[in-house]
Amino acid sequence: MLAATDRLDFVPPPAPGLVRALALAVLAHAFLLAALTWGVHWKREAATLSVEAELWSALPQEAAPQALEVALPVAPEPVTAAPPTPVPEPVPVPAEPAKVDIAIEQEKLRLKKLKEKELLEKKRLQEKEKEKQQKERQAAEEKKKVELEKQRKQALLAKQEAQRIEAQRSDNLKRIAGLAGASGAPDAKGTALRSSGPSGSYAGRISARIKPNIVFTEEIAGNPVADVEVRSAPNGTILSRKLIKSSGLKAWDDAVLKAIDKTEKLPPDTDGQVPAAMIIGFRPKD
Repeated sequence: MLAATDRLDFVPPPAPGLVRALALAVLAHAFLLAALTWGVHWKREAATLSVEAELWSALPQEAAPQALEVALPVAPEPVTAAPPTPVPEPVPVPAEPAKVDIAIEQEKLRLKKLKEKELLEKKRLQEKEKEKQQKERQAAEEKKKVELEKQRKQALLAKQEAQRIEAQRSDNLKRIAGLAGASGAPDAKGTALRSSGPSGSYAGRISARIKPNIVFTEEIAGNPVADVEVRSAPNGTILSRKLIKSSGLKAWDDAVLKAIDKTEKLPPDTDGQVPAAMIIGFRPKD
């Protein structure tokens, strides 16, 4: 019993689908047999012929009744098959590019981008260089302007110095030529034709000219002085005035300056001249 069981364990399993395979084989042979039978039968059919003959006899014989003509079947007209419906041609699907072509296109694109980047970098460098040259040009122009201005100032100073020296030389010549007409005192030790300062009474004349134009009504303690520098033309016209020392009372300082502006012209000294510049002190209680 055990031996039979062991033998069955080594038997190969039955092939799957055996019944279906046999059925398909029988069906295929039956179909082949039917096709052969139909082909042989078609070749053995004979075409039906219609023959008509007329016979004559030497003995009179009664003819048999005329046989009726049997209408032969008319062969059916061949059926014309409908033309097949045109099948639309399939749209050709573009073949996928080969990997080599893709790699070439990618390389071309990379080179194109690299070239564009190089052009942009070159353009940026050119613009930077152009900007640098423009700045250098502007700096050179500014330096040239400064140098020209410096040269102009030096030339002006040299011209002024030459004029001063020439004026000094001319004054010296006039002084030497006019020593006989000097107006100084006998014990004077100067070399000018006349003293540069005003006479002793000139301050009173100036005060008498300006004081009436001072408008000041405030009560102040003490007698503060306001020193004013006055510059005038040779004919006495006041050119400018400047407060040198304040009295400590702004109202008095402003009143003095306004009075000088209102005076407009100073009187000449005893020699008929008006000093070009002098400092005058003004007190409220003089």
